Amino acid sequence: MSVELGSAKVLAEQPTDTADDAPYVPADCDAIDTRTLSRSLFQRLATLDADSPERAYVRDTLIELNLPLVRYAAARFRSRNEPMEDIVQVGTIGLIKAIDRFDCERGVEFPTFAMPTVVGEIKRFFRDTSWSVRVPRRLQELRLALTKTSDELSQKLDRSPTVAELAGALGVSEEDVVDGLAVGNAYTASSLDSPAPEEEGGEGSLADRLGYEDSALEGVEYRESLKPLLAKLPPRERQIIMLRFFGNLTQSQIGEQVGISQMHVSRLLTRTLAQLREGLIAEE
Repeated sequence: MSVELGSAKVLAEQPTDTADDAPYVPADCDAIDTRTLSRSLFQRLATLDADSPERAYVRDTLIELNLPLVRYAAARFRSRNEPMEDIVQVGTIGLIKAIDRFDCERGVEFPTFAMPTVVGEIKRFFRDTSWSVRVPRRLQELRLALTKTSDELSQKLDRSPTVAELAGALGVSEEDVVDGLAVGNAYTASSLDSPAPEEEGGEGSLADRLGYEDSALEGVEYRESLKPLLAKLPPRERQIIMLRFFGNLTQSQIGEQVGISQMHVSRLLTRTLAQLREGLIAEE
C-alpha cells in the first residue's frame, strides 16, 4: 500500500535544534511505502523523550499515516446503523492505543499488530452503545458465543441445536442459554408507530395493537390462592365468608341466616380473615 505523503515532507522540514534530532525521512517521499515510513517513524519515536514536542509531532504523523487502516477496519461495519464517521472516530482511538503500545523491535509489522486493537475498539463501541435496552455485559458476550456455537452445531448436526446441546457445548446451564437467546430481543427496538407486519393483517400501528393491564387479573390470582384455604374452613365460617363477600350481605343479615348474633358474626369474620391472611402469607 503506497500513499503520497505530504505530511512526510512537512516532517522533514520541521525545525529542530540539530540535524541529528530530525526524524529520518527518505529522500524520495513522493510515492513511498507506508509500512517502510511507519517503521522509520517508530524507530525515531522510540528514541525521543515522552515530553518532547518532536515526539508528539512524530506520533501525530504516525496517526495520520495509518488512518487508511482504520477506514479499512471500519468498512467491515458499514451495515450497522451507525454513521461511518463515528465508527472511524472510534477506530482511531484504537489506532492511537496501538501506536502507544507498539514495539518496533519485536519484528511484527504495525498493521498486523494494530488491526485487532482497532477492530476491538469498534466492537466495544457497538457492544456498549448500540443496544436498545442495556443488558449485562455477561449476557451480551453469552449471546455472541451462542450465535457462533449455534452455527457450528447446525453444520455438524444438520439441524438447529437444542437448548441442552448449546448448554453442553458452552459449559453453562440451560437457564443461561435461555437468557442468552432472549437477550437478542433487546438489541433493536421497534417504533410504536411502526405498521403491523403483513402476515398479521398490516392494519394499525404497534401502539394500537398493544394490550392493556387487566385489573381483574390480580383478583383471579387471589381467588385461586384462597380456594384451598376456604375449603379447610369449618362449614359455618365458610358460609359466613361466602355470604359477606360473595353475597354482599350485612353482618345483621348474615346473623339472621346463620342463627347467631351480629356481634358473634363480627368476631367470627375477624378471626377467619386473620386465619386466611396468615395462610396466604405462609404460602408466599
